[in-house]
Amino acid sequence: MIRFAKREDGPAIVDLLMIIFKDMELAFVKEQGADLTKEIMLEAMEDATYRYAYGNGLVDEIDGQVAGVSFGYGDDQEDQIDQAFQKLLPAYKVPSDQQLFIEKETFPNEWYLDSIAVNPQFQGHGIGSSLLSALPQLAHKADKKIIGLSVDTGNPLAKKLYTRQGFKVVGEKILSGHLYEHMQKEL
Repeated sequence: MIRFAKREDGPAIVDLLMIIFKDMELAFVKEQGADLTKEIMLEAMEDATYRYAYGNGLVDEIDGQVAGVSFGYGDDQEDQIDQAFQKLLPAYKVPSDQQLFIEKETFPNEWYLDSIAVNPQFQGHGIGSSLLSALPQLAHKADKKIIGLSVDTGNPLAKKLYTRQGFKVVGEKILSGHLYEHMQKEL
């Protein structure tokens, strides 16, 4: 069942997002550690303006478990989505100039799929496809007619999934030192 994320999903959500962060080799996670990063994220998720606020995410729940998650935001929100995380850093004795994400990811006039992750025990069961199919409701809610995402050039299986869902490559970006193709789908 696909639904909006809830507070009780928080620990499972951050565990799944950490899989992505480790693949991205985020400097913040390397320097501060996964446990502290997850702790700060869980607190920041309470702020509705945060990148990973519960209202910005969908969960696919199977038998009471978080089988997969997706989070995103409109391009017009990108300047504010990490402020909730940043303002918490001093309380955790982390220098306030450190950032989880450094580069801008969105292209103009799109709703951006920031993250999609599937619990390893549910991979191969169509969870990613189901979450992707539910994204238009979030894009329409944000008054966007285009969904964008970034796919690591080293992840051809993900690109194949996005292509099957109607996404097309429209550009490239370097994010955390990795080359990503930017893909979009018009609604």
